[in-house]
Amino acid sequence: MNDAQLLDSPLQDGAISFARSYVKSDAFMTLFREGMGLVEQTASYLDGDGRKESAALPREVALTYATESMRLTTRLMQIASWLLVQRAVAEGEMTAEQARAEHNKVKIADPISAPASEIYAQLPQSLRDLMDHSLRMQARIRRLEEQMTGAAPQEPRANPVQDQLAGLKARLGL
Repeated sequence: MNDAQLLDSPLQDGAISFARSYVKSDAFMTLFREGMGLVEQTASYLDGDGRKESAALPREVALTYATESMRLTTRLMQIASWLLVQRAVAEGEMTAEQARAEHNKVKIADPISAPASEIYAQLPQSLRDLMDHSLRMQARIRRLEEQMTGAAPQEPRANPVQDQLAGLKARLGL
């Protein structure tokens, strides 16, 4: 059974498809509002207090701030896209096949390793809170996507570039 059939039909055991029932549930709408609220909260922070806070950071931490704010923005755009597509399917504005095509264009990315703990601790608390919230939401959506498609969870892939950078930073004492 392909993903579109899974979204459009009952599961093989006759139970109502998790995907079909979930996107029409109050739980989904709560998740939707939380996700969109997080997008708005992050945009407000990055355009306001975040600019002021980043300007006061030491150069190395400011670079990490810029990197993490870009990662945060990208992660939230992926989350918002997923939520909007799911809502469109629930409201009949999009078929499951169209939704699958959209998901193939913008996938919820694998989690990226966090910055070194000593630098992470120097980032403004507001940014860290937004990062943590977005990572928790990303994990929830990945689990939902796995349940909806029947895909088995994948082991996180090693990032050789990050491993090399971490090794260099350790040797240089950064």
